[in-house]
Amino acid sequence: MEKFFNQRLLELESGIKELEIEPDFSIQRIEAGIELIVRCLATVKEHVLTKGFKDTNEEIQFFKHRKPIIVSKLIFYNSIYRIETKKPYGCKATKKYLNRELRKLKRYFDENLEFYKYYRTNNTYLDEILFVRGKHDYKLCLEPYYIQSDHNFSSSHDYKVAEIIANDLIQVYIEDQLYNSRYLDKRMAKNPNLNWTSSKTALIELIYAMHAQGVFDHGNADIKVITKKIEKMFNVGLGDFYHTYLELRGRKINRTKFIDTLRESLVKKMDEQDEK
Repeated sequence: MEKFFNQRLLELESGIKELEIEPDFSIQRIEAGIELIVRCLATVKEHVLTKGFKDTNEEIQFFKHRKPIIVSKLIFYNSIYRIETKKPYGCKATKKYLNRELRKLKRYFDENLEFYKYYRTNNTYLDEILFVRGKHDYKLCLEPYYIQSDHNFSSSHDYKVAEIIANDLIQVYIEDQLYNSRYLDKRMAKNPNLNWTSSKTALIELIYAMHAQGVFDHGNADIKVITKKIEKMFNVGLGDFYHTYLELRGRKINRTKFIDTLRESLVKKMDEQDEK
């Protein structure tokens, strides 16, 4: 199951990457992305219904960690489609509209805080109820989506995990829209960012190292969310960061050049201070 899923996910992400050559989320690009995701999800569903799982643990892993990755992309693209097709004209109206969308995300977070805590802290004590098919508990406030879904391909809370992942991406998207408006440009002029002055490749190496270590949200943060936040924080555009990461992976010697340099610089500074 893991090998099959990883291959399908790689194919999906490669397809989405090709669409992301365009700088903006055009309606056509969003529709094409949705079509890719729906096809991928259908392929995975067919495999699950045909092959099943070898044990309960594999089933939990699928519904807690694997299926939500794909479904979150579908939720994200559907949400962006809705936001873009309903966005009003005019800077002031657009800003008001986008802030209202952000408030919806905050309201969802507040209403599902306990589950957020359970998922973000990697708890497992309810996994056999939340992420095994047919083990739903009505006392846990089931989503309307689950009641109407195909229970052969759904646990009671895999969709909620997908919503959590998607909401992070939606928030980044909306904040990007606001950040690019003249209103936030004026605000940033009063509180300028720190500027990243080393190479972009070095920063991407550092971002992937932190992601691999799981230092954000107990390891549950999406690499795209992390990258967008750091781009804003350090006033830098990293472009196709995944392609740069592939180049780092392809290095024959010293794949972690920047991180090694950081370590050497820090040790040198400590040694110098110890000598004083």
